[in-house]
Amino acid sequence: MSAGDITRSTGATTVAGAARVERQRRALPNGWWAMALLIATEATLFGSLIASYFYLRFQASAWPPPGIPSPSVTLPLVLTGILLASTLPLYAALQSATAGRVARAWLLVALAMAIQGAYLGLQIHLFADDLASFSPTANAYGSIYFTLLAVHHAHVAVGLLLEAWIVGKLLRGLTNYRMVALRIVALYWYFVALVGVAVVFTQLYPSL
Repeated sequence: MSAGDITRSTGATTVAGAARVERQRRALPNGWWAMALLIATEATLFGSLIASYFYLRFQASAWPPPGIPSPSVTLPLVLTGILLASTLPLYAALQSATAGRVARAWLLVALAMAIQGAYLGLQIHLFADDLASFSPTANAYGSIYFTLLAVHHAHVAVGLLLEAWIVGKLLRGLTNYRMVALRIVALYWYFVALVGVAVVFTQLYPSL
């Protein structure tokens, strides 16, 4: 089967074939739509958490309660900027894979994963510092604060696992199946980065 005859992911098992199919694709693959549906459900989850945060805030006379310091602004904003910037290597990786440059795509995904891993490590450190300052069970503020951040961090961790998986796949070459997987992983991270912006501004609301 020649590259020109390939129309399905099951048939494109070479770099040239996969890149050709991706360039000639006229519709988004089913896997992309499946991820889009998952993102829609997760967006609803985050929307509910953020709405709960502000509902609880407007029911409270003091936010945060006395004895709990207002959140620091600078470092969370810097980290969110880093998270947003980490999606650029993923976008570039997708473009490189479309052009058949597998090694470059692999390096770009690995770069994004390293940046995002550092982001998560620093966020977990900040999370632990907050836990040392106040408890998630002491009041409504602590409960929604830690729940919102923990859910976001869990999504980042899932994204890192997806990237580790696609990095392993790309080491064995490029097929259209892996091309679609890369597209799906990138879409997931675009969502995580955008949600990160909403989460950090909710987190920092008392200090803004």
